[in-house]
Amino acid sequence: MIQITLPDGSVKAFEAGATPMDVALSISEGLARQVISAKFNGIKVETVTPLTTDGSLVLYTWRDDEGKKAFWHSSAHVLAQAIEDLYPGAKLTIGPPIDNGFYYDVDFGDHSVSEKDFKTIEDRMLEIARGKHDFNLRAVSKAEALDIYKDNPFKTELIENLEDGSITFCDHDTFTDLCRGGHIPNTGIIKAVKVLSVAGAYWRGDETKPQLTRVYGISFPKQKDLKEYLELLEEAKKRDHRKLGKELELFTFSQKVGQGLPLWLPKGAALRERLENFLKAAQKKAGYDMVISPHIGQKELYVTSGHYAKYGADSFQPINTPKDDEEFLLKPMNCPHHCEIYKSSQWSYKDLPKRFAEFGTVYRYEQSGELHGLTRVRGFTQDDAHLFCTPDQLDAEFKNVIDLVLYVFGSLGFENFTTQVSVRDPETPEKYIGDIGNWDKAEQAIINAAKDKGLDYVIEKGEAAFYGPKLDFMVKDALGRQWQLGTIQVDYNLPERFELTYKGSDNELHRPVMIHRAPFGSMERFVALLLEHTGGNFPLWLMPVQAIILSISEKYEKYSEKVLNLLENNEIRALVDHRSETIGKKIRESEMQKHPYMIIIGEQEEAEGNITVRKHGGEDLGMISVDAFADIIKEDINKTLKPF
Repeated sequence: MIQITLPDGSVKAFEAGATPMDVALSISEGLARQVISAKFNGIKVETVTPLTTDGSLVLYTWRDDEGKKAFWHSSAHVLAQAIEDLYPGAKLTIGPPIDNGFYYDVDFGDHSVSEKDFKTIEDRMLEIARGKHDFNLRAVSKAEALDIYKDNPFKTELIENLEDGSITFCDHDTFTDLCRGGHIPNTGIIKAVKVLSVAGAYWRGDETKPQLTRVYGISFPKQKDLKEYLELLEEAKKRDHRKLGKELELFTFSQKVGQGLPLWLPKGAALRERLENFLKAAQKKAGYDMVISPHIGQKELYVTSGHYAKYGADSFQPINTPKDDEEFLLKPMNCPHHCEIYKSSQWSYKDLPKRFAEFGTVYRYEQSGELHGLTRVRGFTQDDAHLFCTPDQLDAEFKNVIDLVLYVFGSLGFENFTTQVSVRDPETPEKYIGDIGNWDKAEQAIINAAKDKGLDYVIEKGEAAFYGPKLDFMVKDALGRQWQLGTIQVDYNLPERFELTYKGSDNELHRPVMIHRAPFGSMERFVALLLEHTGGNFPLWLMPVQAIILSISEKYEKYSEKVLNLLENNEIRALVDHRSETIGKKIRESEMQKHPYMIIIGEQEEAEGNITVRKHGGEDLGMISVDAFADIIKEDINKTLKPF
């Protein structure tokens, strides 16, 4: 008999060779009907994998993320079979699950695939799925695997890098693919499929290697799930920050300036300025000092910090000066500069903590295929701050930063979030720098702070920065999509590398602990996510234009200007639309520009010294005084923008 431990801590005995599906059946037939994937002792297994030792078992359904991964991984196999059937001679490469769906990279040879072919591929996938073919994993020798794929250089390359004895194939129907495992029981569970798009992709992400066609798809266990997802996609298209940014005249890009280098237009620049001023005001109350560092630094600075070794390949190439052996880099991070600012003075324990903040622009050479609007750029501004404190101050300082991040989220409407404690992976020590003991202390400090603050958190191995663990805030937007937004990191390593010190109460020199934090992350990405989360309907305090004044005719321009002055005296951002267009057209265009309030000025308004107010979306507030309108604006702002 073997002892199987379930997630609730209960232990059940089974005959050796029992499968995860047997375990599910022992709990309930209803559960067994829903189980599509499993993990045994932390390793993905099939639902029919014989269990031969004691261990911990987790059963997954479609509702679980791991269940969805298995579902979409299996669907990628079905997509691959459909492609192989429809495009003879096409060479398959890899097809993993992704956050929403899956893809398969294919060398189509003389064939080409476009949107007109999607329906044909979908129909073939559903035909295969209806066959209810079991997914079966089997081990093969390296020689056998190489022989099977002798005409496919992509699979051959993968196999050559695998150890003999660790190679497995997955079979279903007449199709076989190189695969590690993690499948649903059979194809019949797949009830709805959609080919979403095709794109170019280099083999293994290397621009020097062959270009393939990446076919993206998604699948579901119910047709209604697909319908809801496609409706969500349509809504996402409407909220695409690239579309909204253009419509709202916030930012643009120029090929002459360069890919991934956004140009902020006046309205966008004003939006950024308000975000910066909002955070600066909160930081000032929290005891931060603003600093400014240059956009470049000597290469040696980033060698010392470790950034050159870790980010060198993703950075712009060194800048050579007329002086021999002198090299500068566009800065990839602000933290080395802040270490040098700290080092410029000798500090006592009485001076700490020191909190240096900067909206500092950094540069990374992202591959052109990975650039995407404002969310993936080559030049971006971080709302960076670095705190230097004694070990005894670490807990309080870390919790204060959590409070600041929560204040930012609350003021901008990000209410649905979880947190992730990102720690190192002990099995890949080469990815990190610094003493293991310091890593242990830093990781525990973050976990303790998250617990004490009552945060909903998970621990993720391998997600730490190379110099220290971090607390990442995972925010869900209005469409239910999850984004990493805001991070706090504990770092014992950079103070060591830069030989930072403070004089303790014992009159001896000690190393400070460093906290990295960025509630926005990068201004570019934050604005993109805020655009998509709000659909361009920003919180009122942040809107570039809070009210637009629409006069019915030119006769009322003088009164419109008077109203504008009164609004500005009440610190309300407003504009007058002087164009000789119909009032209907002005209202329609104002709706498109997402102005929160429209003020209509005509004969009656001028005669009574009042204004008629209409909210974005169509709600009519009627005729009121300017003072009453100012009170409405202030009340609206106070709902979200609380004092820190």
